[in-house]
Amino acid sequence: SYITNHFHDEPFERSRIVFRKVTRRDDSRTIRVALAPARTIHTDASQFLIFHRGDEKDEAFLLGVLSSIPLDWYARLFIEVNCNFFIFNSLPIPRPERSNLLWQRVVELSGRLASPDDRYADWATKVGVEFGPLKNDEKQEKIYELDALVAHLYDLSETQLIHIFETFHDGWDFQPRI
Repeated sequence: SYITNHFHDEPFERSRIVFRKVTRRDDSRTIRVALAPARTIHTDASQFLIFHRGDEKDEAFLLGVLSSIPLDWYARLFIEVNCNFFIFNSLPIPRPERSNLLWQRVVELSGRLASPDDRYADWATKVGVEFGPLKNDEKQEKIYELDALVAHLYDLSETQLIHIFETFHDGWDFQPRI
């Protein structure tokens, strides 16, 4: 498991993955996850992860998978109104080697998307990406590519991927993403 503490700093002192506890499967997203900046305090409505092994690149990989449509679609099968650790810890996370080009690109995309300003400078440096705002079209392209990479990591067929996008959310325009 990715979750426990290997970092020497207290969780409050570093950026960390947080996810929203209160959610619904019929919202636009069910797993609402983000990288919280260092030195931010959270209520129990946002759960945060503490890693006992790995590094910021592993954190960026996990953040990318958790942010994807394929993972969110799967989570909707089990979530009604809350995402607690009982459900969260059972989400299937692909585990390719760090030498895998898909793993590396997920880290790069996720790391860049998660670092919109200088509050994330230290984390972004450790991941090996730039930080700062992205133009909207550039951001959207990175999000679309991230979904595609995660679909490959789950070894989804074209038919399976089309099903995921068609059934993900009633009334949403998935054509640009697919």
